[in-house]
Amino acid sequence: MCKSLQVKLSVLSTSAERKIHAESFAGLHNLSLLDSEDLSAALTDYVLRYEQNTTSLLQTKKGAPGPVSASFLGGKSEHRRKFGGGKGQLIAKAVGLKAAVAPKVLDATAGLGRDAFVLASLGCQVTMIERSPVIAELLSEALKEAEGSELGQIIERMNLLQVDAIEWLNAQQNKVADVIYLDPMYPYSDKSALVKKEMRAFHDLVGESLDDAALLAAALDKASYRVVVKRPRKGVKIEGIEPSLQMMGKSSRYDIYALKAMTGLKLPL
Repeated sequence: MCKSLQVKLSVLSTSAERKIHAESFAGLHNLSLLDSEDLSAALTDYVLRYEQNTTSLLQTKKGAPGPVSASFLGGKSEHRRKFGGGKGQLIAKAVGLKAAVAPKVLDATAGLGRDAFVLASLGCQVTMIERSPVIAELLSEALKEAEGSELGQIIERMNLLQVDAIEWLNAQQNKVADVIYLDPMYPYSDKSALVKKEMRAFHDLVGESLDDAALLAAALDKASYRVVVKRPRKGVKIEGIEPSLQMMGKSSRYDIYALKAMTGLKLPL
């Protein structure tokens, strides 16, 4: 579960074409609707703003950083896709990506879909789970935005479920993916402006994960080959069994829980 949150979220549409969708989301989640783009007087902590071509999350307090979006068009996602290192990236090695092997991955803590997008761009079929309705909405809107673009084939390999990952995994009768990938919420020490902006929103709206051990146990039960957990480089491992191996990066590491060898897995890209 997540810690109790005390922030207020409202919904705003600046586009007539998006107004019905914005009203639908607000009604579904009992959120108030704003009728003005002037947020200085808005009695809310965050605003989910629907525009013509994008959807973003804004913090309203004075001096707040810019909007948070899950968009895959341009920015950090595009740069990482083009210059991130391809299958030489640590995350690719951690999930077992090789020349002729592209495992099916379940990203059970999808967030804004950054890692899922990298894996999909490298050929993996990726199912994403995000339990926060607001974060899932940002991700869903980003997937729609990218449809029909040059990223279309990548987006087709990404599927989103807005559910609680532990409950969903425990309800499944069979294995759900070759690899289950976890990146639970934890206090970030990264000082970059982008990370601080996104993580501030995540911690306010989602909270830190208090059920890492249960999530790992559920993942180990439903993965066919391995579970991969992303952690801070010096962070403690999730309570439970010891990882089979670890891959260290500059600021983070991957704890790998191997269930069986992936030598028999041959999936064409």
